[in-house]
Amino acid sequence: MTGETTVRTAVRIHGRSTQRKALRALLDELPTHGGQLLLAGEPGLGRTTLLQWAARSFRAGPVLHLGPGPGRAAHVTAEQLLGTLRTATAAAPALVCADDVHLWDGPARAALGRAARRLHTADRVGLLLSVASDRAVDPELAPLPVVHLDPLAPPRAAALLDDVTDGAAAPAVREQLLAEAEGNPALLLALVRRLSPAELRGHRPLPRPLADAGALAETAGGAPSGPSDHARDLLLTVAAAGQAEDGTDVDAGLVHDALRRLRPAPAPDPRAEPLPEQLVLAGDRLRFRSPLVRRTVHAAATVERRRAVHRALADVWEGGGHRLTGLLHRSWSLGGPEPRPASSDRLAAEAADRLAAAADGAVPASHRLRATAYTRAAELTADGARRAERYTAAAEQALLAGCPERARSLLAAAREHAAPAAVRGRAELVRGVTELRDGPVGDAHQSLLLAASLLATEAPAEAANAALAAADAAWAAGDLAACLATLAPGPPPRTENPAHGTDGTEGTEGTEGTDGTDGTDGPAATDGARGPAARTAAVVRDHRVGMRALLEGRLDRAGTPLAQVVERGRTEERPEALLRSAAAALLLGDVDAARSGGARALAAARQLGSDALVPKALEYLAYAELRAGRHPQARTHAEEGLRTALRAGQGNTAAHHRAVLALAASIEEEPDVVTRHVTAALDTARRHGLAQAATLAQWAAARADLGRGRPFDAADRLGLLVLPGPGRGHFAVWRLVVPCFVEAAVLASRHEDARTVLPDFADWAGFGADPQAAAQLARCHALLAPAEHADDLYRRALARHEEAGGDFERARTALLYGKWLRRRRRPREARGRLGTALAGFERCGAGVWAAQARDELRALGAAPHDDGAGKPNRLGRLTPQQLRIARHVAEGATNREVALALGVSTRTVDYHLRKVFAALGVRSRLELARMVGQAEQAQDAQGARGVRRAGHHEKTGAQH
Repeated sequence: MTGETTVRTAVRIHGRSTQRKALRALLDELPTHGGQLLLAGEPGLGRTTLLQWAARSFRAGPVLHLGPGPGRAAHVTAEQLLGTLRTATAAAPALVCADDVHLWDGPARAALGRAARRLHTADRVGLLLSVASDRAVDPELAPLPVVHLDPLAPPRAAALLDDVTDGAAAPAVREQLLAEAEGNPALLLALVRRLSPAELRGHRPLPRPLADAGALAETAGGAPSGPSDHARDLLLTVAAAGQAEDGTDVDAGLVHDALRRLRPAPAPDPRAEPLPEQLVLAGDRLRFRSPLVRRTVHAAATVERRRAVHRALADVWEGGGHRLTGLLHRSWSLGGPEPRPASSDRLAAEAADRLAAAADGAVPASHRLRATAYTRAAELTADGARRAERYTAAAEQALLAGCPERARSLLAAAREHAAPAAVRGRAELVRGVTELRDGPVGDAHQSLLLAASLLATEAPAEAANAALAAADAAWAAGDLAACLATLAPGPPPRTENPAHGTDGTEGTEGTEGTDGTDGTDGPAATDGARGPAARTAAVVRDHRVGMRALLEGRLDRAGTPLAQVVERGRTEERPEALLRSAAAALLLGDVDAARSGGARALAAARQLGSDALVPKALEYLAYAELRAGRHPQARTHAEEGLRTALRAGQGNTAAHHRAVLALAASIEEEPDVVTRHVTAALDTARRHGLAQAATLAQWAAARADLGRGRPFDAADRLGLLVLPGPGRGHFAVWRLVVPCFVEAAVLASRHEDARTVLPDFADWAGFGADPQAAAQLARCHALLAPAEHADDLYRRALARHEEAGGDFERARTALLYGKWLRRRRRPREARGRLGTALAGFERCGAGVWAAQARDELRALGAAPHDDGAGKPNRLGRLTPQQLRIARHVAEGATNREVALALGVSTRTVDYHLRKVFAALGVRSRLELARMVGQAEQAQDAQGARGVRRAGHHEKTGAQH
């Protein structure tokens, strides 16, 4: 007999800060006026817990609990209920809680809804109701404001699990519990209660299935069944079809066809008949309102009914030419996840082999479907080693599909069986890449090194890929020694100094030469004749050789191999190889190639359904735009990248996108945005050891200080990143920070500190990997130079900016030059430089820096918004966000298109657009388009005049 694990009551609520904030707002308002809230969520998400929290938190008056239970009137009129509530609140405000209102009968719900609508704010009644979202909300309650509960995010669910078990769960058991619970706290607790202490600690195998019908029905409040045989069949068919669709919506026509096969008598079309309340029909797609209820319906059905439904679905899918999905349903028609070998070993083995063969790539399918097929094949496989191999293959596909938690669970299942070194190496590679994107430093780096070691003999191509990913981990961690050791010729060493990174471009193949040479095997044109494997091997080798030379300071030897990686990428179509090409281009400073490689990788990843690679492609695109000085474009890519990274469970990649967003916002008039992104990026970076993301975020905070005229604060922040010492920033990033530090240090009278870092920056500029570095170096020398040399250095810097492009850095140099000229009483020259700076800042949306240029122009007695013809440029009145929206609208975009482009809501666009119309005095989008076009033409003309004036001043200065 199996004993239960004792589960402590959770000591705190996990992951409900948004909902508690809404409840707190209601409670805080009750002393003066009343309000209502409806808590909605699927069973088990914690509605009752939140109601109890609100009741405990309310101190201003009595707390009343309504319900149709024993001893209470189940049927009251709205007038009676209103009278009772108003009487109870005559002397003090009251909180009225009603839990599980969906379980009340129709008349009681109707009376409650009518009473809620007729309450006035002066009644000082706080009405807090909860309903399950596995059915439609009662029309009487629908008008109430709703607070939705979603499943817990993986970190929150993990914290809850650790809380209730005191951290006693073994890592593999922990991963499987979290995957099975799918963020439902009540189901997670029910699963833990099923386990004995030995099972929880991993000393005994877990029961299969882990989430059985009993645990699911306990959480869902029972297994729903329709009012008729047809309704019950419909619920089960939709639930069974969702098994292959990861619980998402399914085709209603396909369900109808399966129902006709299930019952020979004519079946009503689900698109025309009234649906059970647990289902929703949207267009031609059917889905359950609650994923938990879908799972419960499927698990609670009898074995015979489940098999019959899956056979019918298999017939429909196979008849439509969808072989893999048909095979999946055919395998489920054999029985449960653990068929008895004595009765079904042959059928199970045949089904497993067919599924694995189809999932290997012979049949077009998504990564999600392949993961499901490999999982089912593993369940049907009796041999332990082959089962481990198929679970590992399922984990690989789940990772590519952007489902890291599912990948972790599958790896845990694979670890239960002995497997050859190559299979264990593949599993460690998946684990390492998973942690690389969202996990602690040691787990990522050490797993990848172990993978390289295990794969070295039987799969050298995958071993080389694992080693390169380990180097990426050390790179992102800022661990130079570990990175060099991993990139050295020969097998990468196992190191006790872990590092971490966020690249994880898995799936590439290649071999690494062990002869210690830095040479390559010829130009990319010769690779095509040797096939994809040989091309990929060359890419992996060249990338390692180039990175190693770069980190060792042998800049002259890094360019050729990295350039060959970039060149090979021009003929590639696989997203992994294109990401490598983009990464190499960034190392070389070839921002155009980086943008091209990143854009092509993004398109390829989307076309193949590789959701896991989309955030990384967007990250490279964002970095390329930043390096080119195009902050608005970088922001656009990073906003999308952040959303996709969070959806794919890639917290580390999300931290990098937040750092980019902070850098973009640091030049705008949005200090709150900078602070928000910096805080979030540093939170993840510090927990996971992401030195690169931390350095970028700290740079953003300091640049915001510098832009707002706080050079002392900026110099203090930046000094920690660039000055020699153990706390120096990331080895590949701190040089990018030097120009900001020199400017802040000079303004803060720390000239010697500024001179300390210039020799290293000069070496970096000489390498040519940063298109802005040469101009920035001249600007830094101008800031530190005596007056007789500064003039020439500023002009030299501006000339270099013309070669490199980039509005922001050019405008910064023009601003500093204009300030220098004004302080030396050369107002005419200063005005030209400052006007050019203002135009450049406004062009790229650098609001805080534009304000500096305006202040300088005002000090000269000039009109700061002059468009060059004596007319004020009214676009200068807009904030950067308003200016972005105005420009999109001027180009003909609708409000919805603007919202999608900027990653905001249409309501936000509407609000800002009203402000734009008021500030500019326009009444139509046509007028706005005309004004924006005229203003930007004027700015371009002014910039051109500024350049001509600068050239004239240089010429006359030289003559003088």
